[in-house]
Amino acid sequence: MKRYIKRGLFSFAISAFCGLIAHLIIDAIMNASSQESFFAMSPDFRALFPTPAIAAYVNILLYGVIGFFFAFMTFLFDLSRIGLLVQWVIYFVTTAGVCVAITILLWQLHRYPRALILTMCGYSVTYVIMAISQFRTLKRDVAAINAELESTT
Repeated sequence: MKRYIKRGLFSFAISAFCGLIAHLIIDAIMNASSQESFFAMSPDFRALFPTPAIAAYVNILLYGVIGFFFAFMTFLFDLSRIGLLVQWVIYFVTTAGVCVAITILLWQLHRYPRALILTMCGYSVTYVIMAISQFRTLKRDVAAINAELESTT
């Protein structure tokens, strides 16, 4: 479990840093285009905090939480007692729960049902693509292992 916590903390740092960089780039572009009062956050999210700076810090922290959770939950894939499909379903449900909850908070999606549905659909499609890619890699690895075993016998 220690390995997964370390992996999660590393992913937290990367995700938070990437969130910070994304905010800086968006703010720089918007300020360069004479929109100096622009913030790369939902106005409704900003209103939850006393200052825009605190809202930005919490926003970046939440990006890190998403990264931590995605990396930490990979421990599921080392559980040999449950099948790969069950692992994928559990990983999808748990990571989607965290990711969508944070996204709802950041973008205040509960106020915009269409945006909420589109976000959930986008997450689902992305996950299916990742699962197919992972399955193809796994299938190729198993074929290579079987070929190696056949050549040694």
